Amino acid sequence: MPIISVTIGVALLLVLMMGTKLNAFVSLIIVSLVVGILEGMTPIEAIGSIEAGLGGTLGHLTMIIIFGAVLGKLMTDSGGAQRIATTLINAFGEKRVQLAAVVTAAIVGIALFFETGVVVLIPLVFTIATAARVPVLYLGMPVIAALITMHGFVPPHPGPTAVANVFGANIGLTMIYGVIIAIPAFILAGPVYTKLFKKESLEIEIPKGLFNPKQFKEEELPKFGISLLTALLPVILIALQAIVEIFAPKSAIAPFTDFIGNANIALLISIIVAIFTFGLNLGKKMPEIMQSLSEAVSGIGMILLIIAAGGAFKQVLVDSHIDKYISNLMAGSTLSPLLLTWLIAAILRIAVGSATVAGMTAAGIAAPLVASAGASPELMVLAAGAGSVTFSHVNDAGFWIYKEYFNLSIGKTIKTWSVMVTIISLVGLAGVLILDMFI
Repeated sequence: MPIISVTIGVALLLVLMMGTKLNAFVSLIIVSLVVGILEGMTPIEAIGSIEAGLGGTLGHLTMIIIFGAVLGKLMTDSGGAQRIATTLINAFGEKRVQLAAVVTAAIVGIALFFETGVVVLIPLVFTIATAARVPVLYLGMPVIAALITMHGFVPPHPGPTAVANVFGANIGLTMIYGVIIAIPAFILAGPVYTKLFKKESLEIEIPKGLFNPKQFKEEELPKFGISLLTALLPVILIALQAIVEIFAPKSAIAPFTDFIGNANIALLISIIVAIFTFGLNLGKKMPEIMQSLSEAVSGIGMILLIIAAGGAFKQVLVDSHIDKYISNLMAGSTLSPLLLTWLIAAILRIAVGSATVAGMTAAGIAAPLVASAGASPELMVLAAGAGSVTFSHVNDAGFWIYKEYFNLSIGKTIKTWSVMVTIISLVGLAGVLILDMFI
């Protein structure tokens, strides 16, 4: 049975990584091959699926992660991150620095994909945590919670937007309901959940190459306005594209905003701007600036490979049609449409690892219920979104992004990330059911 194959695969991965201390990239490739063969693929078919997963994940994320790392490195090496951090701390006060980080992440998360938001904000998290003398995860967990919640619940992110199309939901209403539900979800999963940990357990060793601990003198720092504008430039460009797509999709400027609002192009433009604002304008020479770029790329090489291998594992699960097996099991259920949609998406998320596959499959199964049961299509979208972010583990690239950027063990990643996204999922479901009473 497919579920048994997945269970064996996850158990083998834990043995290889935690028991034998085998490198995560190699472990994931071995497990992907084993699960593919257990699911009836020939070894050649399994290798083909692994190659497709590696290529698909790298093709989607390589430029985002590399450009984001470069932007973050230029920001920290110039003192721009320190300027933003000290200004925010002074404005909010050290006691409310977590609030400042969450608000920033929530705003950024409306426009940026999860992966892009991570690579843009993580250098700031490291800098602010160091300046405010608080544990990195004390800020990092709430920031990640806000980013993943917005990514799963709020259009124009691709998941909820695609699911809204399946259900025939109004994008504007889905956005409004999504924000209403997202706020309590990321507050409970972020700031509230971190209070259950002892402060020392939230400390981490910051990965080398992702952060410059140098303390700059005041006269060396760039201005706050230009630092913030450069850091948020990708957000501004992507948000502009989203606004035009929603309100003026057929306008003459739409092709232009589609181009500059593409995450890869937005980050590339931001790097070009940062070379001036965080480099040349501060008196740095081009070789020194390019040294920061080289260090950024070398610092995330293994992170990129591990994330790609997580994508390979996910692709093997998708290609073995585990999603269809689960869909057939759930098709005849008599549960509430909202609860059924959430449950299908949640089970698929745990089994397959892909939030997009989970949400879209759940939508495909539950779409007829909108008319027959009179369910709100907007709430059905959010039920699918909530289910699709539940218990993320080793078959999800997001799990590895979080683990590697925060330099955590698998156990600590499950205790923080996996539980955190499950809280988001459950609060999201509760929010959907409560809103259903009034809509």
